[in-house]
Amino acid sequence: MRPMWESVLGSAAGTFLALLPVTDPLGAVPIFYSLTSSGSDSYRRRQARLTTIHVLWLLAGFLLVGKVVLEFFGISFAVLRIAGGLLIAQTGWEMVNSHRHEGDTALAANTSGDIAFAPMAMPLVSGPGAIGVVIGLSSKASGWPDYFGSLVGIALVAGVLYLCLMLGEPLLKRLGRAGTRALNQILGFLILAIALQFMVDGLRELLR
Repeated sequence: MRPMWESVLGSAAGTFLALLPVTDPLGAVPIFYSLTSSGSDSYRRRQARLTTIHVLWLLAGFLLVGKVVLEFFGISFAVLRIAGGLLIAQTGWEMVNSHRHEGDTALAANTSGDIAFAPMAMPLVSGPGAIGVVIGLSSKASGWPDYFGSLVGIALVAGVLYLCLMLGEPLLKRLGRAGTRALNQILGFLILAIALQFMVDGLRELLR
């Protein structure tokens, strides 16, 4: 039997390494700054903080009770992927079509609201892939040291995400207004592609 601290450290390291590529904190940076480009610095800082908090409690919650909740409501990962794809698609469509509105009113309307939970935390960062990872870790946990270690790993991933979102601000200032508008539309198209892939993967699983 391993010492308790080894179980905690092993679970923390395993969770961190498993979640980091799935959550992709670096990949979230350009999307975050596109969605918040017309907001103030304090608005972006608040959204970065809230996004991190939402990711933290979502992943921790799914680690502890996620499998039970999904089974209780009869929700499959395939349906979760399709629902997440629809949510992402709405955001991507608004970003692609923001140039059709007078000035930046459409984008301003989008970025003056709360984007921390949807679409940033759910489903872009803590999407079906990340949820699947933590539920898988939960099923392998043999005691509270494993759960505690996984919670530490989730907290470390959330910390990396927060640093990435906060340190990405210089990029937005270098791009300027015109560059940010162009980036919005390019990323909007990519987000639409991600959304479609989510839905296709979900449909493929449902039809198996």
